[in-house]
Amino acid sequence: MIQKNSIGPTLQAILAAGLFGASAPLSKLLLVDIQPVMMAGLLYLGSGIAALLASRLRGWILPKDAEARLSRADLPWLLAALLTGGVAAPILLMVGLAGTSGATASLLLNFESVSTTLIAALIFREAIGNRLWIALALITLASILLSWHPADAWGFSWLAVAVLGACLLWGLDNNFTRHISARDPLAIVAIKGLGAGTFSFVLSLVLGESFPALPIALTAMLVGAVCYGVSIALFVLAMRGLGAARTGTLFASAPFIGALLSLLILRETPGLSFYLATPLMLVGVIVLLVEDHAHLHTHEFLEHEHAHVHDAHHPHSHGVIHHHNHPHRHETNTHSHNHAPDLHHRHKHH
Repeated sequence: MIQKNSIGPTLQAILAAGLFGASAPLSKLLLVDIQPVMMAGLLYLGSGIAALLASRLRGWILPKDAEARLSRADLPWLLAALLTGGVAAPILLMVGLAGTSGATASLLLNFESVSTTLIAALIFREAIGNRLWIALALITLASILLSWHPADAWGFSWLAVAVLGACLLWGLDNNFTRHISARDPLAIVAIKGLGAGTFSFVLSLVLGESFPALPIALTAMLVGAVCYGVSIALFVLAMRGLGAARTGTLFASAPFIGALLSLLILRETPGLSFYLATPLMLVGVIVLLVEDHAHLHTHEFLEHEHAHVHDAHHPHSHGVIHHHNHPHRHETNTHSHNHAPDLHHRHKHH
């Protein structure tokens, strides 16, 4: 049975994966003229600057309180996400890539979705059902098939552990961001993009990389604005409705989408792995979409703030029917229905 309340967040997660997947073939074209660390800096800076501009534009169109603002209590989660995913993970990845074959690294990078799910389940106690594990296995297997190049050199060393460490940090980043997913996604993208972008940009200069021609740099920033900025914003929105584990699992489809776009953009010829991975990826997404999670559960008294419409979990009424934001409270309520670990269903499971 397809959960109607999960369709929107699922599409947001898949679109986020699609945009991020598109960054791979587009970046490959730009890497002819831009060095790697500089490229990372420009991509992140593009996402952060675009988020700032979009926030200004939104303020002219929508009410200023359309989304919940970041509060002081959110800063530790935001800082932790920035340090793990925007600063430490790229450093570990660069260290690992320096002495690890491309074939090994591409396989190990698939560990991000696994680490996101494991951290969500073991540390943050997010509800993980059998179907999620099946979907994660199918999508991860599809990603491994896409990354597997048996003709290339392959080997495992302590430097490969650094690549795994980067994936683990990105898994932490995803879970930290989940805790602030109720807040303004544009503000989150702006802070993470500008913070990570500035760090990578300065690091590239320290490493002696040169700034590319201005039109090339602006093109890279445009790619970052769309493929990173919009993607991260959609990822945050998806986590509101799906939680970190399910969003991370769907996001693991990015390599498949990137491979598909490479066929169109770079005119690459698909290999056997592409045709083997395609049905696995599709079945994995379908398994998540039809996940049936219903049980009697109790909503404890809760007072919080986030963008919402008036529905079964927001029965208060004040004449506003569109998405809006304000502090509101939820009284204690016990009922049963299909749900995902969204903002209102992060209860414990026994």
